[in-house]
Amino acid sequence: MAAAAAGLSWRRVSSFTGPVPRSRHGHRAVAIRELLIIFGGGNEGIADELHVYNTVTNQWFLPAVRGDIPPGCAAHGFVCDGTRILVFGGMVEYGRYSNDLYELQASRWLWKKVKPQAPSNGSPPCPRLGHSFSLYGNKCYLFGGLANESEDSNNNIPRYLNDFYELELQHGSGVVGWSIPVTKGILPSPRESHTAIVYCRKDVGNPKMYIFGGMCGCRLNDLWELDIETMTWSRPETKGTVPLPRSLHTANVIGNKMYVFGGWVPLSTGGEISAPDGEWKCTGSFSYLNLDTTEWIGLISDCQEDKSNLLPGPRAGHCAVAVGTRLYIWSGRDGYRKAWNNQVCCKDLWYLDTERPQAPSQVQLIRATTNSFQLKWDEVPTVEGYLLQLHADSPVPPVAGIPGTGIPETSVLSSQGGCSLHQSPQSLPSVPYPEMKVDHPSQTNNLIPNNVQVALSSSSKVEGKEKIAAPENKVTQETMKNHADATGFRESNAPSHLPVCTSSAQTSANVGELHDLDKQNVNPDASVSSTVSSTQTMVTQQAVKTESSSTNGAVVKDETSLTTFNSKSEAAETAYVMPSTRVNTGQTNDSQSSRAPQRPPAPVKTRDRRWYDVGIFKNNSAVVSQFYLLPEETMNIKSKTEGADVPDYRLLKKQDLFPGTVYRFRVAAINGCGIGPFSKISEFKTCIPGFPGAPSTVKITKSVDCIHLSWEPPASPSGNILEYSAYLAIRSTQLQENPSQLVFMRIYCGLKTSCIVTSAQLSNAHVDYSSRPAIVFRISAKNERGYGPATQVRWLQGKVTVTHS
Repeated sequence: MAAAAAGLSWRRVSSFTGPVPRSRHGHRAVAIRELLIIFGGGNEGIADELHVYNTVTNQWFLPAVRGDIPPGCAAHGFVCDGTRILVFGGMVEYGRYSNDLYELQASRWLWKKVKPQAPSNGSPPCPRLGHSFSLYGNKCYLFGGLANESEDSNNNIPRYLNDFYELELQHGSGVVGWSIPVTKGILPSPRESHTAIVYCRKDVGNPKMYIFGGMCGCRLNDLWELDIETMTWSRPETKGTVPLPRSLHTANVIGNKMYVFGGWVPLSTGGEISAPDGEWKCTGSFSYLNLDTTEWIGLISDCQEDKSNLLPGPRAGHCAVAVGTRLYIWSGRDGYRKAWNNQVCCKDLWYLDTERPQAPSQVQLIRATTNSFQLKWDEVPTVEGYLLQLHADSPVPPVAGIPGTGIPETSVLSSQGGCSLHQSPQSLPSVPYPEMKVDHPSQTNNLIPNNVQVALSSSSKVEGKEKIAAPENKVTQETMKNHADATGFRESNAPSHLPVCTSSAQTSANVGELHDLDKQNVNPDASVSSTVSSTQTMVTQQAVKTESSSTNGAVVKDETSLTTFNSKSEAAETAYVMPSTRVNTGQTNDSQSSRAPQRPPAPVKTRDRRWYDVGIFKNNSAVVSQFYLLPEETMNIKSKTEGADVPDYRLLKKQDLFPGTVYRFRVAAINGCGIGPFSKISEFKTCIPGFPGAPSTVKITKSVDCIHLSWEPPASPSGNILEYSAYLAIRSTQLQENPSQLVFMRIYCGLKTSCIVTSAQLSNAHVDYSSRPAIVFRISAKNERGYGPATQVRWLQGKVTVTHS
């Protein structure tokens, strides 16, 4: 028990904003993505308002609900199916219980009272409280509860229930009706204030519902299992120490574990603990049941002292919600004060990370300069920060001792993102590393406001010489003309991979993603515009902007696919880009895994690869211009242990980034359990001055018989722009051999900042399925020195049918 509890790191949320709901018990809560939605409960009256807590922003708010708003209730059933919530039964006033069913469409905060059909083989569920209401698939399972046998609500005659119902749901909204399944085996005994969860092993086995504890004159600690497919009840044999009998506790499934917290338990008097008239108390004990092995593991014992207030206090009738692998607990009552003749309710909100965080997505490049990178990676849910590390191709001298003072580099950045691509630096002149210097307290990270527009960038690393890929079909459009510019960017008469530079690092691509509004065929049949995909709303624009001001930059090893998000409903708001990349490194990235970090493969070079900390960042983006140098002995330790303690950055020297240098990046998420596994490795190259930046503000507008593609000149042209080139990813036999390596054909070359893409050209387009189906364009600018980075745009297609000519 002590060893298990030592690994726990509960956090009390002490800083939040918004209207905090009054403390209560008997309420219920569910999670929709990062939102906790709380309804009902009682404390000096039954609450009827709906409260929402944003776990990312730590903000409480009261949504403006409408429709058939239900009365306040307590000890009700409360389940979530996507973005709809179902409420069944509960106590609406003392002694009066309900059997009404309500549905809340949380996307519109719209309540609706629904009337399911009665079962064909019996009566519908009677009014009740303290029942369990569990969702699996398109069905809810109702078990037990407490009914009032008296018609007079003031004369409560309790009747414990063990009836079992199935409620079939309609897809999206509405219900079909109740049914009474025919079950096998012995039914669990009547009870109320128990818990029920549904679990299905990923590899083998049927979905099973587990019922634990409850109240039936005395508290219970029995465990029951229902095989949902065969409808067979059984009592599984368990290992370990079974938790004390309890009611009004909570049970939540995270992974393959059922976490049980709190509730009413018997006082330890040495006598019969299940005596109906025994003394009871609230508990803060915490255990889990491994649902694969049916073994109980105690984490916090009932008698464990918490003098430092580092654990949630004893309580019953609280709510507990899982958000990813994080468990939240809010409010509840901590006992009954006979002297005061009232309940005492807790006001606190706690959370516990139950596993190390998963590996983040690969680091993406938003913008590169001669001596800095603006980076982005996908958010990992419920984390407290990110550790960003880099590795430089050029040797970094070790530090003999601990130098003077400085400040840690932290970042508070907006959730914008992207990734930019650069070519390999085979022909770059060697550049010496700068002198080391000590960072001064006046230096801080740049802060990026939430409304800054940025774009993603991505590209393919070109190893050695490029092969020219012939298209699958004869191409009638203009293809790349033979020429070589100052960057070594060679163009061919046949379609080729982009970028195709073999001798310089001056070709890259910024990547954005645009939606097709009507999600129809590539061949246009109506005059409609594009839209931006949003995590909350779909935003319609006449011409959607995906702005990219990235300069030359990133070396990644296959095509990246990125998604544009918008967090506001206004069309003028920022288009946020959430990347999702695949890079051929030796490290696998299982987004559902909590395993220990895996080390990347050794580089071709004989020297050891050493990773240097850039810093710990609160959000999933960072501006990097320096990194920390560790003493030699510390570096040797960190090279052996991925999860080594983070050093005190204030005591370390910093090294500046330098132009024309390739840096490798990886990032790991941090939560209460520690540092998780690192992401796959990305490589980015700082810029060489003199080449134009990437074109920005790309717009795609769909007309009846063509696509209008337009853009704005680079923010940093570095001289006169001589021409622009636009490219379209096309079908090719080489794509069948290597789907990740796109083949591009130039469809425009000229001084104008717009072009028309015809239906004939689009009929030869390759639809990229690396994430959502999309047609891929790239646009680049050329000055006296040559071509700069390209802006890549993924035009989302929805259900795509392309005519194969």
